[in-house]
Amino acid sequence: MQDLASAIGLVLVIEGVLWALSPRLGRAMLEKTADAPESNLRLVGVLAATIGFVVVWFARG
Repeated sequence: MQDLASAIGLVLVIEGVLWALSPRLGRAMLEKTADAPESNLRLVGVLAATIGFVVVWFARG
C-alpha cells in the first residue's frame, strides 16, 4: 500500500511541475485531446500503461 501511495504522489508531483512550468502547453494538449477520437485515446492509454508496467518491472527487478 505504501508503494501505491508513493506512486500516486509521484504522479501528482510530475503533473504539478508540468502545469507549473508550462500551463499554455498543458491547455493546448487538453484542447487537442478533446478533439481526438476515442480509439486513439484508448490506444495511447494502453501504450502508456504497458510502458509504465515495463518500467516498474525492470526498476523493481
